[in-house]
Amino acid sequence: MNPVPRHVAIIMDGNGRWAERRGLPRSQGHRAGADAVTRGLEVALELGVEVLTLYAFSTENWKRPASEVSALMGLLVEFLASKLPEMRSKGVRLRTIGRTSGLPAAAANALLNAVSDTADGGKITLNLALNYGGRAELADAAKRLAADAAAGKVDPRKVDEGVFARYLYAPDLPDPDLLIRTGGEMRLSNFLLWELAYTEIYVTDCLWPDFSREEFLRAVENYGKRERRFGNHA
Repeated sequence: MNPVPRHVAIIMDGNGRWAERRGLPRSQGHRAGADAVTRGLEVALELGVEVLTLYAFSTENWKRPASEVSALMGLLVEFLASKLPEMRSKGVRLRTIGRTSGLPAAAANALLNAVSDTADGGKITLNLALNYGGRAELADAAKRLAADAAAGKVDPRKVDEGVFARYLYAPDLPDPDLLIRTGGEMRLSNFLLWELAYTEIYVTDCLWPDFSREEFLRAVENYGKRERRFGNHA
């Protein structure tokens, strides 16, 4: 299984289709997807992955029916409450990226508490992308950079990729080495547009609730066979 990616990002797609194929409400698909999050985190810990970033709720997901959004937010609160002791015991540090201040109060407060309670976790960083959009991240970074430039804190003539990257949501985290997308779709869906510039991409038809330990290991094994060139040609 070597080399193991330092940072794995996952677009967790297929909860709704999983439920529909079984004649279940979409909320049941999301609940099954939460179980897959637990499995994925366990495998990442087993492999020694340092950062696991999960695309949990996008800025576009607000367009879904209000009942589905409400169920998702409730499931987030429930997940954090039930998994917090286990995360602490296993050394999981919870982080978030996105416009989390725009989440409902109960979800936002649960996140703040979980982030604080797991701040000392040293085994793995579980990074949840919530109310997240790649374009929104770039726009927010540009606003903060422009404000610092206007205040005289940054010389616009010296802005390069490194300077700009410091204004992203999580500049201290390494860029993903591997992106896994479940559900078979071949698109980025506005996820980590800056950070995925040289990330290896693995797409599986497996729907997220069915994403197993074996599926995760298969993706990492595939990654290990690739030659990463970062734009350099032999």
